[in-house]
Amino acid sequence: MERLSGRVILVWGFKRALLAILAGAVGVLALPPFGFFAAMFISFTLLVWLLDGAAAGPDSSFLGRLWPAFAIGWLFGFGYFVAGLWWLGHALLIDADEFAWALPLAILGLPAFLAIFYGVATALARLLWSDGMGRIAALAFAFGLLEWLRSFLFTGFPWNAIGYGAMPIPLMMQSAHVIGVLGVTILAVFVFAAPALLGTRQGRIPGIGLAVLIVAAHFGYGYYALNLPEPPAGGKTAPVVRIVQPAIDQEAKMDTDADRTAIFDKHLSLSVQPPANGGKRPDIIVWPETAIPFILTDNQDALTRIADQLDDDQILITGAVRVEDMGPGLEPRYYNSIYVIDGRGQIIGASDKTHLVPFGEYVPFENILGYLGIQNVIELPGGFSAAASRQLLTLPSGIKLYPLICYEIIFPNEMTPEIRQANAILNVTNDAWFGDTPGPYQHFLQARVRAVEQGLPLIRSANTGVSAYVDAHGRLISGIDFNQQGFVDATLSSATVSRIDDSVRKAYFWLIIGVVGIIAVISRMGFISRAN
Repeated sequence: MERLSGRVILVWGFKRALLAILAGAVGVLALPPFGFFAAMFISFTLLVWLLDGAAAGPDSSFLGRLWPAFAIGWLFGFGYFVAGLWWLGHALLIDADEFAWALPLAILGLPAFLAIFYGVATALARLLWSDGMGRIAALAFAFGLLEWLRSFLFTGFPWNAIGYGAMPIPLMMQSAHVIGVLGVTILAVFVFAAPALLGTRQGRIPGIGLAVLIVAAHFGYGYYALNLPEPPAGGKTAPVVRIVQPAIDQEAKMDTDADRTAIFDKHLSLSVQPPANGGKRPDIIVWPETAIPFILTDNQDALTRIADQLDDDQILITGAVRVEDMGPGLEPRYYNSIYVIDGRGQIIGASDKTHLVPFGEYVPFENILGYLGIQNVIELPGGFSAAASRQLLTLPSGIKLYPLICYEIIFPNEMTPEIRQANAILNVTNDAWFGDTPGPYQHFLQARVRAVEQGLPLIRSANTGVSAYVDAHGRLISGIDFNQQGFVDATLSSATVSRIDDSVRKAYFWLIIGVVGIIAVISRMGFISRAN
């Protein structure tokens, strides 16, 4: 290990840049659909050694001394995000004639931008760099801080935060319930980088020892949480939820009225199929995001057909486009919405999406970028509008669902205080945009972790992607894989885990980041004293 670390530290020029990119790319193997979390040990060990050798000339300015570390972090991040997000280009190929020109921006441009966060993280870590365990703590501190910033700056895009690489299975997800994915990220970076100490000896025993304790606590708490006795069920009969996955080709959603009618018919057909193995008839039926391919409120016949197919006490929850008339001479507003429809065909509840996808549902700085010909991937006049607030969906039975549309579920900070009243998280999405690539599986993992964080079951309906019912511990109870047409029926459990307020998780995050920061600062001060 010492010989290997020495070779990595001294590598230079093109080989150094290539090794940094490959180190980042290797880490993606820890994410779905691979789930090989050990890949992150290779990734971050190489990153530490590369940073050990990221030295500038003695006469360099302050920024000049940080530049080599920033460059290594940026190259590492570029490799990580290209390998982890290349599938975003698939959405542009749905209408290739219109959007193929933007492929380089999606496949290379976005990763190049996101990599800046990791570049800043390594530059910050370099400020606190020392020769032992302290530099591992500095890296964990800096990555934790920059992943937190990535979760909300520029509308936020916390996709594939490092912590997800430490949570491939439910046993390894439970820590997120206490400290959140960002807290897991800090500790994961420390653990993943700890093997670098084997190559440089300094601080090896305390560093590896602390990493082993963190891993033991991570697995130990997971085992404890998964083996807690289930709380007794309430007196009411638990409702059965049918999750429909129609697997509609994304291109078909953009064609003729006849195609749209056929899509609507397919959703209805799957909704009224008899339960498998003589099971109970579903009480709640869930369709995916924008499942209804027309403006439902303008089509009374569609509502009538829904009423004809549902029993009076059944409920349909569906994604749909909602239009709001703004008055004479003004363009209407469109919302990406969820409707709740009762057995008589009446819309009895709705919630609109609050966190829109940039360039997918709206164009940031539209007045400027519109002149350059940049437009939404989704074809609506002016794109979607964002709702001011999220509405909890309350069903006639009293069940409350916390609605999240598409990628809203990747944002821990989208969980408003109203979620404390919810019985389950509802996520409707359409991952057909991304084809049979890692994207839908990465999306599903992040949705499962939200369920664990909040201690709530997850009802997830995707046009195609991974439609599933997940319990409050992130365990897959029943589901449908990508590109499979059908439905699953699941009993909505009343069993939740002890709820932890999001403010407590945030407090733990800052506590952890403070502790590793203090370790890094103390180590740095000792390193400077020894050097002097």
